[in-house]
Amino acid sequence: MKGLTVRWSLVDAADGVEEELAAYVADSSHARFTGMAGLQYKTWRMVPGQWFEGCYVFVSDEARADFQSAFAQTAAESPGSQIIGSAPILIEECEIVAVAEGWDGFSASPRAEGPAPA
Repeated sequence: MKGLTVRWSLVDAADGVEEELAAYVADSSHARFTGMAGLQYKTWRMVPGQWFEGCYVFVSDEARADFQSAFAQTAAESPGSQIIGSAPILIEECEIVAVAEGWDGFSASPRAEGPAPA
């Protein structure tokens, strides 16, 4: 499986940016990626006050390369960059070695419990 990580630093971001990012994911980003051709899944991860990232898994090298190329051209103007106030600090390809689904299964959701306290 072909992965891609895009990470932004939150170290110098404004107070409250974590909730703004969570709302953006719930209100528009989740829907944008749900059902996207070539994408197997995407997760959004965050450590408040430290970083926010998107982790993507694509069906092929070509799908990953196409997305990465298009994103890299506009990364500094992307919604995440606009909310955070800076461009991503990392855009990195990776190989996904394996994925396991636990006993309780997987549930796609546009919003989890919310950001952890800082």
